Amino acid sequence: MPERTLMGGNIAIAEGAILAGCGAYFGYPITPQNDLLEHMAKRMPEEDRIFLQTESELAAINMVYGAAAAGFRSMTSTSSPGFSLQQEGISYMAGSEIPAVIANIMRAGPGLGNIGGAQGDYMQCTRGGGHGDYYLITLAPSSVQDMLDYTMLAFELADKYRNPVLVMADGFLGQVVESVVIRDRVKKLPEKKWAITGAAGRPKNIINSFEMNPMDHPARIKLILQKFERMKRNEVRYEGLELEDADIVLVAYGSVARSAMTAMQKARLHKIKVGLLRPITVLPFPYQPLSDLAGRGCKFVVAEMSAGQMVEDVRIAVGNRNEIKLVNSWGGVPLTADEIFEAIDLLA
Repeated sequence: MPERTLMGGNIAIAEGAILAGCGAYFGYPITPQNDLLEHMAKRMPEEDRIFLQTESELAAINMVYGAAAAGFRSMTSTSSPGFSLQQEGISYMAGSEIPAVIANIMRAGPGLGNIGGAQGDYMQCTRGGGHGDYYLITLAPSSVQDMLDYTMLAFELADKYRNPVLVMADGFLGQVVESVVIRDRVKKLPEKKWAITGAAGRPKNIINSFEMNPMDHPARIKLILQKFERMKRNEVRYEGLELEDADIVLVAYGSVARSAMTAMQKARLHKIKVGLLRPITVLPFPYQPLSDLAGRGCKFVVAEMSAGQMVEDVRIAVGNRNEIKLVNSWGGVPLTADEIFEAIDLLA
């Protein structure tokens, strides 16, 4: 039988990284992800791996760049203001085709905001965030089991595409404690012939994101964009519940998807045919499944802890064909199942 234990969301990310073979972690304390960093401070030395608490989030992301360039599975974690500081380094890694994993445990903003859970980083997490033309695969867990599993998946996808991958969770999910099945360790890591590991017996590898001649740079960007097109074809992930006969479709991710599931169950008890589509990858976003549901005549309720960000992607998918209602909270305040049910009831 697989081992099962109680675990917090942030701890599950840390343990998922260890199971995935993360060889180097660099981070700086910020609430509500501090227990992730603290757990890595204990566990990484136990595994004879690299842990360093850096002097800033800027230092952390650039150390991740360096360790990943040397072939290590590398990671950092932070929360919203820290994630903002890391955007330049993430852009450099994407431009240099360096695989790495970043966990953003979102808190309320803008500015310093507060330490409550929120989803106001959605646009930053799904539109690049830094400068230039690049994209990240962005995974959105909604349970502690997801936190572990998606972190392991993030390392796999980062190496598959030689690209940074983001695990995006809200602060409430980072703090919740649930039963988790411990997965098997990754026993064999992919070979990285491109890494900077010393050039004895082979030509030296050069890793950078710079082209001196502007005429040479478009070809590099074209390759990055072609890579993202492959991601869009192959890596769209979502969970659908009760969609077969649904007249109204809830769209939610993270801890809000849990409230949405309860609202869906309540609506079903009231004979309202409601389904739930939960994006697992918010980038690439599941546009086609939503478009298909729109073609069937469904109405949509988008539930999120922001002023309204994911709703823009739903509008892209659905267009002007169907009614879309946003139900939301912001500023670090949870969104309840009752609030979502009220929005359903108004639309029914």
